[in-house]
Amino acid sequence: MEYRAMHPDDYDQCHALWEAAPGVRLVKADSREAITAFLLRNPGMSFLCTEGDAFVGTAMCGHDGRRGYIYHVAVRPEYRGRHIGTALVERCLSALRAEGIDKCHVFVVADNALGNSFWRSFWTKREDIALYSKDT
Repeated sequence: MEYRAMHPDDYDQCHALWEAAPGVRLVKADSREAITAFLLRNPGMSFLCTEGDAFVGTAMCGHDGRRGYIYHVAVRPEYRGRHIGTALVERCLSALRAEGIDKCHVFVVADNALGNSFWRSFWTKREDIALYSKDT
């Protein structure tokens, strides 16, 4: 297995992996154009794990100059338990540190039991913040 930075040309295979991943919800912001813009705005911060031509796992990462954000950490079911998700996240955090970003957030769908279990194992769940969203 190999790890590498994610590029806009990887969109189709990444999107297929996300569509198949339980707990990952795709929205308008996951269009080819939006993901391309995100990757170009945050070069070298999002990562893939591949085996041959197959995409095994993804982690998208970026920052606003103050805080980092991780999205779409997904690993194919047959590859889970091999610490691929953790390795992808560590690469993201390393890229954030290199940019001087010292805190990172991740958004996890409340009913995503597998995702919440993964993040709870090594991150702190915030109970003091409410998240509000609005379409622009």
